[in-house]
Amino acid sequence: MQISKEQLALVNDRINALVSAGNFYGKKLAAAGVTRVDSPEEFEKLPFSEKADLRDAYPLGLMTAPEEEIVRIHSSSGTTGLPVIIPYTAKDVDDWGEMFKRCYETAGITKHDRIQITPGYGLWTAGIGFQNGAEKLGAMVVPMGPGNTDKQIKMMIDMKTTVLCATSSYALLLGEEINKRGLRDKICLKKGVIGSERWSEKMRAQIHELLGIELFDIYGLTEIYGPGIGINCPGEQYMHMWDDYVYTEIIDPKTGKTLPDGEWGEIVLTTLVKGGAPLIRYRTHDLSRIVPVKCKCGKSYPLIDIIKGRTDDMMKIHGVNVFPAHVEEVIAKFPELDVEYQIRLSHLDGKDTMRLYIEAKSGLSDFGDLAKEVAQAFKSSIGFTPIVKVVEQGILPRSEKKAKRVIDERFEE
Repeated sequence: MQISKEQLALVNDRINALVSAGNFYGKKLAAAGVTRVDSPEEFEKLPFSEKADLRDAYPLGLMTAPEEEIVRIHSSSGTTGLPVIIPYTAKDVDDWGEMFKRCYETAGITKHDRIQITPGYGLWTAGIGFQNGAEKLGAMVVPMGPGNTDKQIKMMIDMKTTVLCATSSYALLLGEEINKRGLRDKICLKKGVIGSERWSEKMRAQIHELLGIELFDIYGLTEIYGPGIGINCPGEQYMHMWDDYVYTEIIDPKTGKTLPDGEWGEIVLTTLVKGGAPLIRYRTHDLSRIVPVKCKCGKSYPLIDIIKGRTDDMMKIHGVNVFPAHVEEVIAKFPELDVEYQIRLSHLDGKDTMRLYIEAKSGLSDFGDLAKEVAQAFKSSIGFTPIVKVVEQGILPRSEKKAKRVIDERFEE
């Protein structure tokens, strides 16, 4: 999938705005002598933008529109280093709402639905993004924000909520609590719009089983707009990307070379009409691929596969590259295991050690033999043997936001 002439024209408009503003990326383009691009080949030679650049621009070095046109800022949810501050114009906010409305409509959600929003509000884009799109749609919003599970469930029952917006971790926690309390027949949920973190097929199946709802993957990141720049159709795995607002590339994360459709690599995004802080060729570190098929729905928007992981998720143990997705693939082979797991990396006796804690499904009591079988499966699949501990269901911590599944203690004092 190459960038079109129409998209190139929009990119050139953004290049002109960036160079005129003289912000961090405008200076980068000016230093490279870039004033416009006239072909896909020229576009692919444009310099990437990265999160480190955005942090260097703190606090408002990304601002491209005049300050009097900036109506809002958002910040990425990362916990390390300086935050990334993204300015939004009124048109940016409106465009984002239109994209999110399109996501809801793609999922078959209408103005007759009642949408309960559990992701966080404030500087994070999640809660307010879900709300903005729902209000554009004309649906009733129940803007709960994160936490307070007792109240979440009460409002879900009393308001007869039909759509749950959540991280996969919190959707799982709510499903467990609703079933534990015997309230499954009192909820009216039909659909779940899930975003903000990668989730396994086993977790999808469990959330579906616990809540009995149709699930949708929503994609986005603060630097680009927030959640809502892509979603899957009912019954389909692949996500449509709204390419009238955002252009998608897949690159080799090591070489930076653009990959052909169908090949797995790193998602790189370019905002085509964003005014407050346009980004060109932004490296997301998310791993996926462009799927060269036409969706059954008939929409012409390009499709990407599920997010397989992140380039910065990789753990190196005994010289072996390991991703959380590899761990989940092994866990999925054992029906006795639940979806909750935690990895702890330590440095003991001069070597790296990986301890893997996995919850068993309820009713299982003999964990020893199962742990040995799981360890052997890892050895066969990944190439080394972790220390595996199978624990009772409910032992591992639950999260109302994103689950922290990898704890690296190797570099702690």
